[in-house]
Amino acid sequence: MNRLLDWFRQDKRYVVWGKALLMALLPFLCCVVTCAVQGYGIGDVYLPASEWNDELFYYKQVESIVAYGFPQGYYGFNESHGLVLSFAAWSPVLVLPWIVWGFLFGWNFMAPVICNIVLMTAAMFLFVLLVKPTWKQMGILTLLFCLYTPFARYMLSGMPEIICISHLILFYGLAVSHGREEKGWKLAGMFAGSGLLTLMRPYMLLFLLLPDFYWVRRAKREGKLWIGALGSCAVTGCVLVGYAMIKHFFGAEYFHPLFFTDWITMFFTDGFGAGVHNFFGTLYWKGKDFRAHTVQGIRTGLASGAFFAGYLVTMAVLLWQSVADYRKLRRNRGENEAQSAAQENAATESQLIAEAHLAFSFIGMLFALLLMYKLTEGSKHLLTFMAVGVFVVSLMDTRFFKKAVVMGACFAYLYSYRAVDPYDYQVPFVTAKRQTQVEDWKGRFDAALEMHRENVPNYDNVVIWVFNEQSAEGQTMKWQLLYALPEGYGISCCQKDFILEHLSETRSRYLAAQTGAEVDAACAAAGWKLLDRDADLVLYERP
Repeated sequence: MNRLLDWFRQDKRYVVWGKALLMALLPFLCCVVTCAVQGYGIGDVYLPASEWNDELFYYKQVESIVAYGFPQGYYGFNESHGLVLSFAAWSPVLVLPWIVWGFLFGWNFMAPVICNIVLMTAAMFLFVLLVKPTWKQMGILTLLFCLYTPFARYMLSGMPEIICISHLILFYGLAVSHGREEKGWKLAGMFAGSGLLTLMRPYMLLFLLLPDFYWVRRAKREGKLWIGALGSCAVTGCVLVGYAMIKHFFGAEYFHPLFFTDWITMFFTDGFGAGVHNFFGTLYWKGKDFRAHTVQGIRTGLASGAFFAGYLVTMAVLLWQSVADYRKLRRNRGENEAQSAAQENAATESQLIAEAHLAFSFIGMLFALLLMYKLTEGSKHLLTFMAVGVFVVSLMDTRFFKKAVVMGACFAYLYSYRAVDPYDYQVPFVTAKRQTQVEDWKGRFDAALEMHRENVPNYDNVVIWVFNEQSAEGQTMKWQLLYALPEGYGISCCQKDFILEHLSETRSRYLAAQTGAEVDAACAAAGWKLLDRDADLVLYERP
């Protein structure tokens, strides 16, 4: 027993574990406070009350996987579907933690929320164990975490951002710890984490470069540079091939390309000069739009602009501290060869590598956003970078924490004071009316829809969701009622014009549209069988 106590007290392990346990409470406390301020509890979060329609696709696909192994009907857009099975446009790897959670604990409207909180709790606990922050650094981390309100908002949602954020927090915990004390298992963990993230979202390849760097540096020191270089290239290549195969075989075609690649292809189709002109022209015009969104975000709280502004401030802080730590490291090296000085330099170098790599990733993602994404749709991808920036900035070894204060003030202004748009910032809480309507339609769907279990997935198990169609009175279909669809059913999100043009050629057996709108009238005129309707949704069956 005494030996165990001596081991535990060694390096003040009991203090580190105490810090980790305290930090692990923070995600739950932030969620409790966020809900309590609005007069609710965490248990009142209700996904069918949300206005974020991506959550519907994520939730119903996970529900189908938990129930059947894979959706029994196709998920897609304008009746597209993947070559294999039945997933939507995004990699199914993205929701893998939710799938595991569903298999272990069941899947319901609260499951993704609880899983998100647990993932963040585990990530923060492990981060503190790995990096062993000081009490000052713990205080800075706590302050920035609370001020960056997207943490709580996305934990209380059915969006997978928290899955990426929690993985990246653990990734940087391993990176900082490995920089201080190199261990093979830490490097392997970094490769596994960044590889999994890349399979989730391709721009996460930026983080795979850090374990590549560590492996090459270690191999060079041991006189085996070629092993490190070839090994890093092989791992990176395998991950990229894996993502390409997942996207090719499992991804359904979206309404428009998810990534714009003309800035590359024009070099081959129109020549080098035209490619250069298009490259810089795209940066210029998209940069102007980016600036306009940012200014609007600062002035009025426009969500995309607020995300851009916070992103730029965090990136500037990382670059600023990277330069400061680099100068400090150069100044200290060679002045003192004592072991304590060497250890201090190793800690500074570890922090510098983490800061510089994250700053590089910020810059790389900014160029990717300008060249490859729609600004408004791509803006939410920046939230993950800012979130992990909170953890790296909190470890900065400075006297007055001026940079952390600048970030905190920015977050408080943009994501608390200016966060007034309910669409982007309001947590979805249950209302009696919505809950009653969802439960009512669950009974209607169960009575009207018939599951076909042969040759699955198939279009007989698909409901078309007519997207953004309005009635003459300006009513839009309450797509949230599709949460009530039976387990296993696929959803094909289709534009109104596509349906009106191809109504006689549609393959999906069922169609849900806005009552009293054009598609409703067209289905009735074409002889589609009316299954059910209320003021917000009409359900038809293909003749």
